[in-house]
Amino acid sequence: MSVAFTKEDSAETASETLLPARPISQKIDDVNERRRQVALPLRDARYFAARLRTAQVMPDPSSTDTVAFGSVVTFSRGDGRVQKYRIVGEDEAEPKAGMISFVSPVARALMGKTIGDVIEVSGHEIEITAIN
Repeated sequence: MSVAFTKEDSAETASETLLPARPISQKIDDVNERRRQVALPLRDARYFAARLRTAQVMPDPSSTDTVAFGSVVTFSRGDGRVQKYRIVGEDEAEPKAGMISFVSPVARALMGKTIGDVIEVSGHEIEITAIN
């Protein structure tokens, strides 16, 4: 049966289609605060535009003999902890997910090193145990 021939309560149908009003922010009286709020999205847009212009696709490392951009490095610390990180670009870095930026102190100290090398980072020694 077609919907056109069914009887519905028009008030119930109308209330189902009404959406709540969107919240409207308070007017900001402070000129500096208004400028700051306008500047934030513009700053982000400039940043992302610059990153898009300068982004480079990096090939996977051609060798696992030395640590390079894109390498997955396993190392042990003096306190017995073993950690494993992939060296990635600044925007990809997420240490909790095992990815550190190539400009981080640990990654800079690891670059160019080989398995068995012991290096000092922030006053602590780490030994490279694997490079993938």
